[in-house]
Amino acid sequence: MKEKSIIGLGLESSCDETSAAIVADGKVILANIINSQIDLHSDYSGVVPEIASRAHLENINIIIEEALKTAGISFYDLDYVAATNRPGLIGSLLIALQSAKAISFTLNIPLVAINHLEAHLYAPFLEGNELSFPFIGLLVSGGNTALYKVIAPGQMQLLGKTVDDAVGEAFDKVSKYLGLGYPGGPVIEKIAASATERKLIFPKILPDPGDRRFSYSGIKTAVINYLKSNPQCDISEVAYAFQERALEILVRRLFDAARELGIKTLVVAGGVAANGRLREMILSELRPDERVMFPSPKLCTDNGAMIAGLAYHYFMSGKFDSLNCDVMSRV
Repeated sequence: MKEKSIIGLGLESSCDETSAAIVADGKVILANIINSQIDLHSDYSGVVPEIASRAHLENINIIIEEALKTAGISFYDLDYVAATNRPGLIGSLLIALQSAKAISFTLNIPLVAINHLEAHLYAPFLEGNELSFPFIGLLVSGGNTALYKVIAPGQMQLLGKTVDDAVGEAFDKVSKYLGLGYPGGPVIEKIAASATERKLIFPKILPDPGDRRFSYSGIKTAVINYLKSNPQCDISEVAYAFQERALEILVRRLFDAARELGIKTLVVAGGVAANGRLREMILSELRPDERVMFPSPKLCTDNGAMIAGLAYHYFMSGKFDSLNCDVMSRV
């Protein structure tokens, strides 16, 4: 007789996506409902915390119901409930976590509080990739740019992170200066592809090979200064040159760390992992004995499936959280 699947509900509200997902056995997505707030924040060229938390509050119950309906189950089929509790916007984080606490208390099922960053790096393992450790994880998004050695669930060693802007944040800011709108990543990628001359007009970032940090304030300033000095320049060429330098440091840091540590498995996740040019650059650098995993574009963005999927491993290990657990803006 086939064993009953372990079913988990994952809730995510750390920034500007409200999501609820149902995942079986930590790897089969039965439902993954995501409500984006891009339209609410586009006029501000960034996420407004108060607007984000209110929108989460308005949507969370609706998308939980939709996730259960899509999966064809009820609350009583759940074995555990999980929610992001770190890092993120405090007001936003509270919506998913408090909802998960209410479900945990009412149904008397375990609660698992999840590190949003670790969950992103788990996302490719929801799409048929075999979970294996250790791996080098590159997390690239609007709020985070960091490099990790991932040893096991809950065991991540930070190898390097940004000293200023995250790469996605840099894309947003440069897009604003170029007059291209918000969010910046997709529009810069699109317009950069139309460049014809493709000159690298900006210098490399942090060229020291022994440095695992990331920095984007310099390239952002270089773009602004270039635009001031060349007001009639071709915007597509600026977008191309910026994107090449912004992504080049990610590729360099990823492979330097992996090869120095002798780790052959690489995971690239987060919103910027959806960038086609980044994937192209990484694949062109990949050696035959190395493998890299990217989530599908839908799982690059914040989503509940990665929360529920990772939480399965905590559930199976008996690592639960109390109803007194709290949210944290940083980790």
